Amino acid sequence: MGVPPDEVRGRVALRFGPRTLTYAALAGAAGAVAARVRDAGRVAVWATPELETAVAVTGVLLAGAAAVPLNPKSGEKELAHILSDSAPTLVLTPPGAELPPVFGDLTRIDVDASVTGTAPGEQAADGDPALVVYTSGTTGPPKGAVLPRRALATTLDALADAWQWTADDVLVHGLPPFHVHGLVLGVLGPLRRGGSVRHLGRFSTEGVVRELNDGATMMFGVPTMYHRIAEALPDDPELAGALARARLLVSGSAALPVHDHERIAAATGRRVIERYGMTETLMNTSVRADGEARAGTVGVPLRGVELRLVEEDGTEITAYDGESVGEIQVRGPSLFTAYLNRPDATAAAFTADGWFRTGDMAVREADGYVRIVGRKATDLIKSGGYKIGAGEIENALLEHPGVREAAVTGEPDADLGERIVAWIVPADPQAPPAAEELADHVAGRLAPHKRPRVVRYLESLPRNDMGKIMKRALADV
Repeated sequence: MGVPPDEVRGRVALRFGPRTLTYAALAGAAGAVAARVRDAGRVAVWATPELETAVAVTGVLLAGAAAVPLNPKSGEKELAHILSDSAPTLVLTPPGAELPPVFGDLTRIDVDASVTGTAPGEQAADGDPALVVYTSGTTGPPKGAVLPRRALATTLDALADAWQWTADDVLVHGLPPFHVHGLVLGVLGPLRRGGSVRHLGRFSTEGVVRELNDGATMMFGVPTMYHRIAEALPDDPELAGALARARLLVSGSAALPVHDHERIAAATGRRVIERYGMTETLMNTSVRADGEARAGTVGVPLRGVELRLVEEDGTEITAYDGESVGEIQVRGPSLFTAYLNRPDATAAAFTADGWFRTGDMAVREADGYVRIVGRKATDLIKSGGYKIGAGEIENALLEHPGVREAAVTGEPDADLGERIVAWIVPADPQAPPAAEELADHVAGRLAPHKRPRVVRYLESLPRNDMGKIMKRALADV
């Protein structure tokens, strides 16, 4: 955003708790940030759920630089990897934020939302990096997906078309601002439309009621949030009434169970719509605001997105029969350009003709609706709205002196979608490490949401002739 038009200058752009910024004030505060980070290249952002994070990212984008949002709950090992890999020239933080020692002497700038400045006048190109967002794969440390400016604009404009999203909409959510859902859709989305976002800081049904009763028109959430809403609805008529007033309820980051869909619809008369995206692709499909919110589906491809299903050998599946399962591949201007410093992983992610291999398996129904049926691999766990790679958790567990072997899988969980299960062969079978100790060990090295919720102890792990752990066999142990 540059200088806001006169008709929106006085409109509230951001509200985080009791703190607000109008478009005019945001332009000034972000302009001051932009002036300080000009020519900075990549800029780390300590992405707490505060007003300053939104100001920081907006300022970085105004400067034509690339923001690297950091999860403040990440362990030092994970942060060290991201900082080493992305090599930011400085870090933006809210005033007074405590940074862990891993930041060393990296230049720090405290963002002051009350300061006014003017952004540089140069315009960045559409293909220039806007964000580097780190995403967990099935093995190894997180990879930095480089998202160009055109990807953000394309996906947000396509969602505006699908959701009839306008400047009159007020969005409420409590999503963390260090990944695509909370940052791109949840903050930059309203700003691109000239609308408003109200961030809850921390999700609560009480906060949802308050904001929807005070004029909010849209809500974004992950299945865990909607599950908690569904659980609370029978005893909370005020919550049911507030949700019934919303124009649009959107769920993403993992599949919303059909049972929760139906409970919310029965209590409120409103259907939650789902969309499907990834860090690398941004948004691919969605149920349209004027379409049928069909439980268990993620709608149709968004404007500008090419989507196909393919067999294992790459043959395209052309049948829209609701039964023929294939891997989703997508192509279009909303895709990332590369994994930072990983040309091997980048090349492996794309076909020769530019289709991105998502690793998600789906079917298409007769009217084109996409229904995702699972992962091509078994090692990506979707828990509480996060996509979590099993490999990095296994590596963390293996660093514990009481662990000889470890495997990590996911299993269904009514609240989280999937819960993380650790299968452990202890170094001393007579004195295995406690489950809580292992959970704390992982949380301290990675992030709290990556800790195992269940620990199961084995004498040995099932392996094939090549020594590879056969995770599918663990279900039968």
